[in-house]
Amino acid sequence: MITTESAAPGLSADLLPTPRQAHTEAVNSLPVRLKPVRVALHNDYEVVVRGLRSMLEEFSDRIEVVEMDARMPVLRDVDLTLYDTFGKAQVDGDDIDEVIENSQAGKVVIYTWNMHPVLVDQAIAKGCCGYIDKGITGENLVEVLERIGAGEVIVSATRSPEDHEDPSSETGDWPGQTAGLSARESEVLSLITQGYTNNDIAVRSYLSINSVKSYIRSAYRKIGVERRSQAVRWGMENGLLPDTSRTIIH
Repeated sequence: MITTESAAPGLSADLLPTPRQAHTEAVNSLPVRLKPVRVALHNDYEVVVRGLRSMLEEFSDRIEVVEMDARMPVLRDVDLTLYDTFGKAQVDGDDIDEVIENSQAGKVVIYTWNMHPVLVDQAIAKGCCGYIDKGITGENLVEVLERIGAGEVIVSATRSPEDHEDPSSETGDWPGQTAGLSARESEVLSLITQGYTNNDIAVRSYLSINSVKSYIRSAYRKIGVERRSQAVRWGMENGLLPDTSRTIIH
């Protein structure tokens, strides 16, 4: 396992003395590929996987997004599957096991804010080939995916239980974003919409119960509700229930 510790999440300080040198070294360390890395994007929300695709589009000569799956198994043979944990059970649940056991999914890479050491260890023990912090840039993500495709196991630097609850960088798209919800607020509200209790959400998301309550209060203010039943209705009307879809691109 390669544990990275760096100001640039996902790549070690030794590999990244300067941005220009980091890019050169990362690319030069890779075997020459005749074709881009074939990738499937996996999450329960179509808006999340579409946001991932948008972030990777400018690197289409290096990363080929083959399909996008929301609560559907990977259908096409790919080199790896990028598994976004937004709104999903963490790697200690059964959802990830189904992806790992799918021979079409290739190598499985977790893409998450929850850089809890326990989750990292569980993911690698289950056979995941990467556990990547969502705070990295699109270009660094591409470099990491190329390295994993070439045979490495890459793990971003872990955080303390306190630090992982409030990610400093929120990248990509998520439901409720246009209403002003942060990614964490959206995730908590999506779980409320699905009927989870505050304690359920804390366990599922590896958040403290106080953090869950704080995200609920701020989300309620933004969407203009006061009661849980109102929040559930708002969530149902604004795309916070999981989707079931598959988009084949190539």
